[in-house]
This record gives sequence, structure tokens and C-alpha cells, in this order.
Amino acid sequence: MHDPVPRLPSLLEAVLSVGTDLELRATLQHIVDAAAELTEARYAALDMTDPGRDGLTGIRTAERPEPPEPPEPPESTESPKPPELPELPELVVPIHVDDEVFGDLRLAGKRDGPFTDEDEQLVRVLATQAGIAIGNARLYETARQRERWIEGAAAVTTALLSGESVADALMTVAERARRLAEASAGVILQPTEDGGMEIVTASTLDDPGDIVGVVIEPGSPVLEQLLGGEPVFIDDTATDPRMTTRVRHRFGPSMMLPLQAGGRLLGTLALPRRRGGRPYTAVERLLATQFASQAALALVHAEAQHSRERLAVYEDRDRIARDLHDLVVQRLFATGMMLESTQRRSAGTGDTDKDVHAMLGRAVDELQSTVQEVRTAIFALQQPPADAPTTFRGKVLREAAGAGAVLGFQPSTRFIGAVENRLAEPVAGRLLTALRRALTAASRRAGASRVEITVDVTAPLPDGRPGVRLTVFDDGGAGNGHAEGGGAEGGGAEGGAGTTVTWQSPL
Repeated sequence: MHDPVPRLPSLLEAVLSVGTDLELRATLQHIVDAAAELTEARYAALDMTDPGRDGLTGIRTAERPEPPEPPEPPESTESPKPPELPELPELVVPIHVDDEVFGDLRLAGKRDGPFTDEDEQLVRVLATQAGIAIGNARLYETARQRERWIEGAAAVTTALLSGESVADALMTVAERARRLAEASAGVILQPTEDGGMEIVTASTLDDPGDIVGVVIEPGSPVLEQLLGGEPVFIDDTATDPRMTTRVRHRFGPSMMLPLQAGGRLLGTLALPRRRGGRPYTAVERLLATQFASQAALALVHAEAQHSRERLAVYEDRDRIARDLHDLVVQRLFATGMMLESTQRRSAGTGDTDKDVHAMLGRAVDELQSTVQEVRTAIFALQQPPADAPTTFRGKVLREAAGAGAVLGFQPSTRFIGAVENRLAEPVAGRLLTALRRALTAASRRAGASRVEITVDVTAPLPDGRPGVRLTVFDDGGAGNGHAEGGGAEGGGAEGGAGTTVTWQSPL
């Protein structure tokens, strides 16, 4: 037996080396390398009792040496028996972490003979220190993982509360979760009307186009758990009988976590890894579940904040509309009535001051136009922000706003009569087409600084039938007037004072 004292420095060096790194995989590699060097073994391995707990497979130093070839058997007339290959002598020492067997440290192929009792004693001392180092590395790795997931959840919350749209918010959750989980994809599923679940958002390393839109059909074994808000953990998506989607063959281990807050299921966050990827550990499952709960809460808060902001806009617009109506429209209307009364008295008394009479007439016309434009502004304030208008007035105003972006100024818009009640859909559609063409023509004329749009549903057709008349005037230079009526009368006129386009149609 060798004297243990000369090997004591090597043991101390090996004990110190296993604690030099806090990362778990590196710590395990140090343990295996130190054991092989300490015993002069050509082969060393660490086989873990529960590889799934830490997401690691066995750690080895090198390939196991082949046993020596058996001698050639002597020639015989009898059928030879297959030779039995001798097994390499092994030294196996368990490693304990917190009273649990973490795994077995296996050594084989000692260079100068079989393993000795001294070798076993040295490896057992190393295994004791290795257990402590593994426990510390586990704690460090868990703390790092928890820190990353907490930072990720905070980043998602900040992003969602910054005013992102619904689609952007879901992509933020999917993208951040995919990176944290080191998954192949981050997928958001939401319930469908027929009782299934559909992938509405996907973040992948490749093109996610063929993943978005995939549906888990009603009746799928996994669907009941997902719609019930339960997490589902899958060892291999490709072979699990509960999975029925057409993309399941691409993925291996997966987590499907409910996005649920306040008893409301917003959807499911799925984090599949590539087929053959390492399984999720218990710590990863716990942290991902907590992340999903935090993300769901942030989604609900972001939705509520968005609703509050929209409500504040509506309330502010309603206040402005009331102020315009109460303080401006009524005063303009009263002033117009006074001017009309003055104009009638002037005409009734036989006054010959034609200039005064004409001036009063122009003032009345200007006031009426102002009242119409203020009313149009009030209506525009009542339109939902960022939503497509659904009323005819709103559609006309949208066309005018679009033309204003090209013209560099906002066209004046005026409505006469109950346009919402009297205009049927086919006529309204043709009128909007004519308006669009007239505004396009106006934007092409040089020098235009004023465009006036008038929609009049009180103007009868020449044959006396009730009709609608669209008039678009601009003060630009020479151009081609345009009129369209779909068989109805219409015409365009130009002159030095500008261009007027009219369009008429029966109601």
C-alpha cells in the first residue's frame, strides 16, 4: 500500500479545485477531472441519480478504454464457445448532497494496476467535498435563474404598461418567455368560439408564419386542462398522445402555462424546446409558472389602463363638444338670427343701401357656414380615436382628413339635412367614391389654398325627385372638373375663381 502522505498535496489540490466554480456543470466537470487525476484513472464519469432535476446528463472525462483482447482459442473439432470478455475493475463512490444520493462517481482503467483502499479513501474525501460544492452550485444556479425570471417579468410589466397594442403586448410576453426558458418557441394560444384554442402569437428562432393560426381542435385530450387554467408539462411533444396539432413533431419537452388573472383566462403560454432538448427542471417549471401569472396580471392591468385612457379621451372630447355647443354655436346662431332680422327690416323699409344689404347677406352666409363647421368639429370629437368611422359623416370626415394630409390644409366640410337618416348604403358608397375622386383632382391643381365640401340631402333633382348633391369647390388653378352620378346628373365647372365639382343622385 502506498504511503498516503505524498498524495496529500494532490488531494488538497483536488478538494480546492472542485469549489473554484459556482456554475453547476463546471463544478461537476472539476469533480470528475480531479478524481481521475487523483487516482490516475483513464476513465471517470459522474452518473446522476436524477438528471432531470438539474437538466444535465452524465459528466465524463474520456471514452472508456476497451478491455484487452482475449487470447486466440486452440483449434478444436468442437464448436467454439463465445469468449467472455473480462470487465475492467471499477471504483464506484456515491456523492451525497443534503442527505440525498446525487449520483455515483465511477473510475476505471487505473494505469498501474487495480484500485487500492487508499484510492477509495481519497475519492471518498473528494466526494464529501464534492457534495458541498454541488449544493452551493445548485443554490447559486437557482438564485441566478430566479433573478433572470424576476427581471424578465419586470421588463414585461414595464413594456405592457407603456401603452403597447394588444398584439405587441402578447408578442412581448412570448418573446421574453422564450429567451428566459431557452425554448425553441414562445407561443400564445387563446380560446376560439367553437371551444378550441388557436395560436395567435409566436416567437421563434425561425419564421413563425406556419405556426400562427394552428388550432387545437375541441375534443383534444390536453384541451380540458388548458381551458381549465391548469399547467401542462410534456416530456416529448412529438410522441405525447395528448398533442394533436400538425406542428407537434418539431418539438420535445414543453410547458403550457395558463395566463390567468382574477379568475379570468386570457390564454395559454407554451414554451416548447426542440426535439431531443433537455427536459425542464422543477425549478424552471416553477419559475415559468410564476412568470406566466405575473404576465397575465400585467396584461389585465395594461388593458384596464388602456380603457381608462380611452375613457379619459372620450370624456375630454365630450366636454369640448359641450363647450363648443353651449358657448359658440348658440352665440353664432343668435348672431345669425339678429343679422337675418336686420336684413329683413332693411329690405322691408325700402332702404336703398345695397352695399349694406349685401354685406349683411354675406355675414349671414359666413355665420351659417361657421355654425356648420363647428357642428362638424363636434361630431368629429365624438368619433372613437383610432377606430374606423362607421357613420356616413365620419367616413366623409375621414376622406377630408386624408386629403388634408396631401393638400397641406384641412378642407372645410358642411352637411345639410339629416344625412344619416336619408342616405341609403348604395348611394352613400357612390357618393364617397365621387368625393374621393374630386379631392384627388383638387390636390393636383396648383395653388389650391381652400377646399369646401358640401353634402346636401335637401336638394331635389331637376325632375323634382328627392336627391342628394355633393359639391366640392377648390380655389386652385386650371384643371379638369369631374362629376359622376351613376346615371344621375352631375357636372364640373371651372373659372378664374376656382373649380366646382358637383355630383347628384336620387335618394
